[in-house]
Amino acid sequence: MRLALAQLRASPGNPAANLATAEQACAHARAGGADLIVFPELWQVGYAACPATGPARDRWLSQAEDIDGTWVLAFRQIAADHELAIVTTFMRRGDQAPRDCAAVIDACGKVVLIHDKVHLCDFTWERELEAGPGFDAATLVTRSGPVRIGVMICFDREFPESARELALDGAELIVSPNACLLCDDRLGQLRCRAFENMVAVGLANYPRPVMNGRSCVFDGVAVTGNRPRDHTVYVADAAPGLRLVDIDIDDLRRYRGTGLWSLDRRRPSAYRRMAPEPPARSQP
Repeated sequence: MRLALAQLRASPGNPAANLATAEQACAHARAGGADLIVFPELWQVGYAACPATGPARDRWLSQAEDIDGTWVLAFRQIAADHELAIVTTFMRRGDQAPRDCAAVIDACGKVVLIHDKVHLCDFTWERELEAGPGFDAATLVTRSGPVRIGVMICFDREFPESARELALDGAELIVSPNACLLCDDRLGQLRCRAFENMVAVGLANYPRPVMNGRSCVFDGVAVTGNRPRDHTVYVADAAPGLRLVDIDIDDLRRYRGTGLWSLDRRRPSAYRRMAPEPPARSQP
Protein backbone atom coordinates (compact mmCIF):
# COMPACT_ATOMS: atom_id res chain seq x y z
CA MET A 1 0.00 0.00 0.00
CA ARG A 2 1.30 3.44 -0.91
CA LEU A 3 0.49 6.31 1.46
CA ALA A 4 0.61 9.96 0.44
CA LEU A 5 1.29 12.33 3.33
CA ALA A 6 0.16 15.84 2.43
CA GLN A 7 2.82 17.84 4.28
CA LEU A 8 1.61 21.01 2.63
CA ARG A 9 0.99 24.65 3.50
CA ALA A 10 -2.62 25.68 4.00
CA SER A 11 -4.32 29.06 3.82
CA PRO A 12 -5.58 29.93 7.33
CA GLY A 13 -9.34 30.37 7.41
CA ASN A 14 -9.72 29.89 3.65
CA PRO A 15 -11.53 26.62 2.86
CA ALA A 16 -11.83 27.40 -0.87
CA ALA A 17 -8.07 27.82 -1.26
CA ASN A 18 -7.38 24.71 0.82
CA LEU A 19 -9.80 22.65 -1.25
CA ALA A 20 -8.02 23.76 -4.43
CA THR A 21 -4.64 22.79 -2.95
CA ALA A 22 -6.07 19.44 -1.88
CA GLU A 23 -7.45 18.74 -5.35
CA GLN A 24 -3.98 19.23 -6.83
CA ALA A 25 -2.40 17.10 -4.11
CA CYS A 26 -4.86 14.26 -4.75
CA ALA A 27 -4.15 14.36 -8.49
CA HIS A 28 -0.40 14.22 -7.84
CA ALA A 29 -0.85 11.44 -5.29
CA ARG A 30 -2.82 9.35 -7.76
CA ALA A 31 -0.24 9.98 -10.48
CA GLY A 32 2.40 8.79 -8.02
CA GLY A 33 0.57 5.53 -7.41
CA ALA A 34 -0.85 6.37 -3.98
CA ASP A 35 -3.69 4.30 -2.54
CA LEU A 36 -4.46 6.67 0.34
CA ILE A 37 -3.74 10.35 1.02
CA VAL A 38 -3.79 11.84 4.52
CA PHE A 39 -4.11 15.58 5.22
CA PRO A 40 -2.99 17.41 8.39
CA GLU A 41 -5.38 18.39 11.19
CA LEU A 42 -8.24 20.81 10.37
CA TRP A 43 -7.03 21.20 6.79
CA GLN A 44 -10.30 22.94 5.88
CA VAL A 45 -9.31 26.03 7.90
CA GLY A 46 -5.55 25.49 7.97
CA TYR A 47 -5.72 24.92 11.71
CA ALA A 48 -6.60 28.61 12.14
CA ALA A 49 -7.33 29.51 15.76
CA CYS A 50 -10.78 30.55 16.93
CA PRO A 51 -10.90 34.33 17.61
CA ALA A 52 -11.90 35.16 21.17
CA THR A 53 -14.79 37.53 20.46
CA GLY A 54 -16.73 39.51 17.88
CA PRO A 55 -17.65 38.98 14.23
CA ALA A 56 -14.37 37.16 13.49
CA ARG A 57 -15.33 34.51 16.04
CA ASP A 58 -18.78 34.16 14.49
CA ARG A 59 -17.25 33.74 11.03
CA TRP A 60 -14.87 31.09 12.32
CA LEU A 61 -17.66 29.12 13.98
CA SER A 62 -19.80 29.37 10.84
CA GLN A 63 -17.24 27.29 8.91
CA ALA A 64 -18.39 24.11 10.67
CA GLU A 65 -20.22 21.73 8.31
CA ASP A 66 -22.26 18.56 8.48
CA ILE A 67 -21.03 15.27 7.05
CA ASP A 68 -23.18 15.83 3.96
CA GLY A 69 -21.90 19.40 3.54
CA THR A 70 -19.94 20.80 0.63
CA TRP A 71 -16.49 19.97 2.07
CA VAL A 72 -16.98 16.23 2.42
CA LEU A 73 -19.02 16.01 -0.79
CA ALA A 74 -16.15 17.61 -2.70
CA PHE A 75 -13.68 15.06 -1.37
CA ARG A 76 -16.04 12.19 -2.06
CA GLN A 77 -16.10 13.27 -5.70
CA ILE A 78 -12.31 13.65 -5.79
CA ALA A 79 -11.89 10.17 -4.31
CA ALA A 80 -14.23 8.60 -6.86
CA ASP A 81 -12.65 10.48 -9.76
CA HIS A 82 -9.13 9.36 -8.86
CA GLU A 83 -9.95 5.99 -7.27
CA LEU A 84 -8.03 7.30 -4.29
CA ALA A 85 -8.88 6.83 -0.62
CA ILE A 86 -8.71 10.10 1.31
CA VAL A 87 -8.53 11.21 4.94
CA THR A 88 -9.75 14.79 4.93
CA THR A 89 -10.07 17.00 8.01
CA PHE A 90 -12.52 19.75 8.82
CA MET A 91 -14.71 21.39 11.44
CA ARG A 92 -17.86 19.36 11.90
CA ARG A 93 -21.04 20.64 13.48
CA GLY A 94 -21.45 19.13 16.93
CA ASP A 95 -24.23 19.15 19.47
CA GLN A 96 -23.02 22.26 21.30
CA ALA A 97 -19.89 23.38 19.41
CA PRO A 98 -17.79 22.41 16.37
CA ARG A 99 -15.76 19.22 16.41
CA ASP A 100 -12.24 18.63 15.09
CA CYS A 101 -13.09 15.91 12.58
CA ALA A 102 -11.48 13.49 10.13
CA ALA A 103 -13.53 11.79 7.43
CA VAL A 104 -12.15 8.59 5.90
CA ILE A 105 -13.38 8.17 2.32
CA ASP A 106 -12.77 5.03 0.28
CA ALA A 107 -11.63 4.76 -3.33
CA CYS A 108 -15.26 4.62 -4.48
CA GLY A 109 -16.12 7.93 -2.78
CA LYS A 110 -17.94 6.43 0.21
CA VAL A 111 -17.46 7.78 3.74
CA VAL A 112 -16.53 4.75 5.85
CA LEU A 113 -15.43 6.40 9.09
CA ILE A 114 -15.89 9.67 10.95
CA HIS A 115 -13.56 10.43 13.85
CA ASP A 116 -14.01 13.47 16.08
CA LYS A 117 -10.92 14.37 18.09
CA VAL A 118 -11.31 13.02 21.62
CA HIS A 119 -8.35 14.57 23.44
CA LEU A 120 -8.77 18.27 22.74
CA CYS A 121 -5.92 20.66 23.50
CA ASP A 122 -8.20 22.56 25.86
CA PHE A 123 -5.23 24.53 27.18
CA THR A 124 -5.43 26.42 23.86
CA TRP A 125 -8.22 27.82 21.67
CA GLU A 126 -9.39 24.21 21.19
CA ARG A 127 -11.40 24.71 24.38
CA GLU A 128 -14.00 26.16 21.98
CA LEU A 129 -14.51 22.71 20.44
CA GLU A 130 -16.57 19.72 21.47
CA ALA A 131 -14.81 16.42 22.14
CA GLY A 132 -15.64 13.28 20.23
CA PRO A 133 -17.04 10.16 21.93
CA GLY A 134 -14.40 7.52 21.24
CA PHE A 135 -12.35 5.45 18.81
CA ASP A 136 -13.56 3.04 16.14
CA ALA A 137 -11.94 1.32 13.19
CA ALA A 138 -13.49 0.63 9.78
CA THR A 139 -12.66 -1.36 6.68
CA LEU A 140 -11.34 0.93 3.97
CA VAL A 141 -11.40 -0.11 0.30
CA THR A 142 -8.34 1.04 -1.65
CA ARG A 143 -6.98 0.19 -5.09
CA SER A 144 -4.54 -2.19 -3.39
CA GLY A 145 -7.26 -3.93 -1.42
CA PRO A 146 -9.06 -3.48 1.89
CA VAL A 147 -7.39 -2.43 5.13
CA ARG A 148 -8.78 -1.97 8.61
CA ILE A 149 -8.13 1.68 9.48
CA GLY A 150 -8.45 3.94 12.53
CA VAL A 151 -7.71 7.61 13.24
CA MET A 152 -5.98 9.51 16.04
CA ILE A 153 -6.00 13.29 15.57
CA CYS A 154 -2.87 14.99 16.91
CA PHE A 155 -3.18 15.05 20.76
CA ASP A 156 -5.10 11.75 20.62
CA ARG A 157 -1.85 9.94 19.85
CA GLU A 158 -0.28 11.10 23.12
CA PHE A 159 -2.54 8.75 25.06
CA PRO A 160 -1.75 5.04 24.63
CA GLU A 161 -5.39 4.12 25.19
CA SER A 162 -6.31 5.69 21.83
CA ALA A 163 -4.25 3.28 19.75
CA ARG A 164 -5.13 0.34 21.99
CA GLU A 165 -8.85 1.00 21.52
CA LEU A 166 -8.32 0.99 17.75
CA ALA A 167 -6.22 -2.17 17.92
CA LEU A 168 -8.97 -3.87 19.89
CA ASP A 169 -11.34 -2.94 17.05
CA GLY A 170 -9.04 -4.63 14.55
CA ALA A 171 -7.10 -1.66 13.16
CA GLU A 172 -4.14 -2.60 10.97
CA LEU A 173 -3.33 0.97 9.97
CA ILE A 174 -3.74 4.05 12.16
CA VAL A 175 -3.45 7.48 10.55
CA SER A 176 -2.82 10.69 12.45
CA PRO A 177 -3.70 14.10 10.98
CA ASN A 178 -1.45 16.43 12.95
CA ALA A 179 -0.81 20.11 13.71
CA CYS A 180 2.02 20.56 16.20
CA LEU A 181 5.79 20.73 16.51
CA LEU A 182 7.02 17.15 16.37
CA CYS A 183 9.92 16.60 18.74
CA ASP A 184 11.77 13.28 19.01
CA ASP A 185 9.60 12.27 21.97
CA ARG A 186 6.44 12.65 19.89
CA LEU A 187 7.92 10.60 17.08
CA GLY A 188 8.80 8.06 19.77
CA GLN A 189 5.17 7.99 20.85
CA LEU A 190 4.07 7.00 17.35
CA ARG A 191 6.80 4.42 17.04
CA CYS A 192 5.73 2.95 20.37
CA ARG A 193 2.03 2.89 19.37
CA ALA A 194 2.99 0.90 16.28
CA PHE A 195 5.29 -1.41 18.23
CA GLU A 196 2.98 -2.25 21.14
CA ASN A 197 -0.13 -2.77 18.98
CA MET A 198 1.52 -4.36 15.91
CA VAL A 199 -0.09 -1.78 13.61
CA ALA A 200 1.22 0.50 10.91
CA VAL A 201 1.03 4.21 11.80
CA GLY A 202 1.21 7.16 9.41
CA LEU A 203 1.17 10.86 10.37
CA ALA A 204 0.73 13.98 8.21
CA ASN A 205 1.85 17.30 9.68
CA TYR A 206 2.08 20.89 8.46
CA PRO A 207 5.51 22.01 7.19
CA ARG A 208 7.53 25.01 8.25
CA PRO A 209 7.07 27.84 9.10
CA VAL A 210 3.80 27.03 10.92
CA MET A 211 4.90 23.60 12.18
CA ASN A 212 8.03 21.56 11.52
CA GLY A 213 6.92 18.77 9.19
CA ARG A 214 8.43 15.40 10.15
CA SER A 215 5.47 13.51 8.72
CA CYS A 216 6.28 9.87 9.28
CA VAL A 217 5.40 6.20 8.86
CA PHE A 218 6.16 3.22 11.10
CA ASP A 219 5.17 -0.18 9.75
CA GLY A 220 4.86 -1.94 13.13
CA VAL A 221 6.90 -5.01 12.11
CA ALA A 222 9.42 -4.75 14.93
CA VAL A 223 10.89 -8.26 14.77
CA THR A 224 12.16 -10.31 11.84
CA GLY A 225 13.59 -13.79 12.32
CA ASN A 226 13.58 -13.37 16.11
CA ARG A 227 15.78 -10.30 15.81
CA PRO A 228 14.75 -6.69 16.49
CA ARG A 229 14.08 -4.66 13.37
CA ASP A 230 13.93 -0.89 12.84
CA HIS A 231 10.32 -0.38 11.75
CA THR A 232 10.79 3.31 10.98
CA VAL A 233 9.84 3.51 7.31
CA TYR A 234 10.02 7.25 6.78
CA VAL A 235 10.49 10.57 8.58
CA ALA A 236 10.25 13.77 6.52
CA ASP A 237 12.20 16.97 6.94
CA ALA A 238 10.46 20.31 7.61
CA ALA A 239 9.94 21.38 3.99
CA PRO A 240 6.55 21.33 2.28
CA GLY A 241 5.83 18.49 -0.11
CA LEU A 242 3.72 15.47 -0.90
CA ARG A 243 5.49 12.45 0.55
CA LEU A 244 4.83 8.98 -0.91
CA VAL A 245 5.61 6.05 1.39
CA ASP A 246 5.11 2.30 0.87
CA ILE A 247 4.09 -0.15 3.58
CA ASP A 248 3.65 -3.91 3.21
CA ILE A 249 0.24 -4.72 4.69
CA ASP A 250 0.56 -8.42 3.82
CA ASP A 251 3.85 -8.64 5.73
CA LEU A 252 2.23 -6.85 8.66
CA ARG A 253 -0.63 -9.35 8.67
CA ARG A 254 1.79 -12.27 8.75
CA TYR A 255 3.65 -10.64 11.62
CA ARG A 256 0.45 -9.99 13.57
CA GLY A 257 -0.31 -13.69 13.42
CA THR A 258 2.85 -14.62 15.32
CA GLY A 259 4.02 -11.45 17.11
CA LEU A 260 4.64 -11.42 20.85
CA TRP A 261 2.33 -8.46 21.51
CA SER A 262 -0.89 -10.12 20.42
CA LEU A 263 -4.03 -8.84 22.11
CA ASP A 264 -4.84 -12.25 23.60
CA ARG A 265 -1.76 -11.90 25.84
CA ARG A 266 -3.34 -8.92 27.59
CA ARG A 267 -4.64 -9.32 31.14
CA PRO A 268 -7.50 -6.80 31.34
CA SER A 269 -8.56 -7.96 34.81
CA ALA A 270 -5.26 -6.61 36.12
CA TYR A 271 -5.78 -3.16 34.63
CA ARG A 272 -8.45 -2.24 37.13
CA ARG A 273 -7.67 1.49 37.32
CA MET A 274 -8.09 2.07 33.57
CA ALA A 275 -11.85 1.62 33.27
CA PRO A 276 -13.38 4.00 35.88
CA GLU A 277 -14.07 7.59 34.89
CA PRO A 278 -11.47 9.95 36.42
CA PRO A 279 -12.58 12.74 38.76
CA ALA A 280 -13.88 15.85 37.01
CA ARG A 281 -11.32 18.64 36.70
CA SER A 282 -11.81 22.35 36.45
CA GLN A 283 -11.78 23.94 33.02
CA PRO A 284 -8.69 26.01 32.10
